[in-house]
Parts: sequence; structure tokens; C-alpha cells
Amino acid sequence: MFHFDAVVQEMIINGIWETLYMTLASTFMGYVLGLPLGIALAVTDKTGIRPQPVVYRVLDVISNVLRSIPFIILLILVIPLTRFIVGQSYGSSATVVPLVIAAAPFIGRMVESSLKEVDHGVIEAAQSMGAGIFTIIWKVLLVEARTSLIVGVTIALGTILGYSAMAGAVGGGGLGNIAIRYGYYRYQPDIMIVTIVILIVLVQILQGIGMLISAKLDRRK
Repeated sequence: MFHFDAVVQEMIINGIWETLYMTLASTFMGYVLGLPLGIALAVTDKTGIRPQPVVYRVLDVISNVLRSIPFIILLILVIPLTRFIVGQSYGSSATVVPLVIAAAPFIGRMVESSLKEVDHGVIEAAQSMGAGIFTIIWKVLLVEARTSLIVGVTIALGTILGYSAMAGAVGGGGLGNIAIRYGYYRYQPDIMIVTIVILIVLVQILQGIGMLISAKLDRRK
């Protein structure tokens, strides 16, 4: 048990790189979409700096609907879109598409929550000095909430990594695909155990890095 030949070792190493690629690329693209969504939700809420009930309600419904779809179903649901964008519906690059769609509303909600934690006194002080809405967003909200935002990035990385492993059930590539293809279908539990341990280690490393950065940037200490 656990005596792997060179082929299996290379496969696992490639699986690690594919998993990291899917996780990091999806998180980055998720924030490209989710950060503006979260800012819009926080700003247009009834307690925000520019309340817009209709806009907030539309964004709120879109976010809730996308977050309510189980990821394994979303994988299958967006296959036509994935094939259109990537040119195929399997593999690590193809998995990035549904990962981004799943990650964006999740990230948007975390960003919204982080921005709402900012002390209203700081916002009111900026408004009293004549700061515009964009100045308040970039120089007050995002700056004051940076520690919480980085913690959110850490949570997002761990969640998306878990989603990427789930994508292995439909040929998504990475460690999840290896665990299912060899550990389940070919009855090789040793490979499954190793991939699970590696996934746990990756999550711990990513979370450790994120928490270290957030602690360094926390001005309350």
C-alpha cells in the first residue's frame, strides 16, 4: 500500500498543479465579478451610502438564485456555455467556467458583509469632508475592510478548492478527478487517501497564508 510507481506519482503531481490552477484562476475571476457585485450590494442597501431598493433587490435575487444551485448541478447546467467559451466541456480549463459562476455570488456576499462592518462614523466623517461616493468606496470602505476582505479571500480559496475536487465527478481534472477515477471506479483506496490528504494540506496552506497576511494588515493590533 502507498507504493506508487513513477506514472502514478507524475499523475498526482499534475493533479496538484491542475487543482491549484483551477482554484487560483477561479478565485481571481470570481473576484473580478464578485467584488463589484459585493460593493454594489453594500452601497445600494437601505443602510448603504447610496440606497437604491430596486437595484439592491435585483442584485440580491440574482445572487441568491445562483448560490442556491448545487455546484454539481451547475456543472452540468452550464456545459453549453463552457463548451462555447473553452471549446470543450471537460478538463481543468473547462471547470474554471462553472467555478467562476459559483464563486462570484458567494464572493459578492462576503464582500458585502465585510463592507457593512465598516464603522459608520468613519463614513460620515468622509462625507462631511465632501468625499464623493467613489472616493468613499475606494479610500474608506475597501481600506477599512481590508482585513476582513483578505479573510474572505482565504475562505473563498478553501471553498473553491473543494468545488474543484467535486468537479472530478464529471471529468473536471485535478485531484478530485484522480480520487474518483482511481479510488472509486478502479477500487484503489490508497490513491484516494493520498489525494484527500493532499487536498487537506493544500487547504491548510492556503488558509495559513491568508490568515498570516490578514494579521499583518490588521491595524487594530
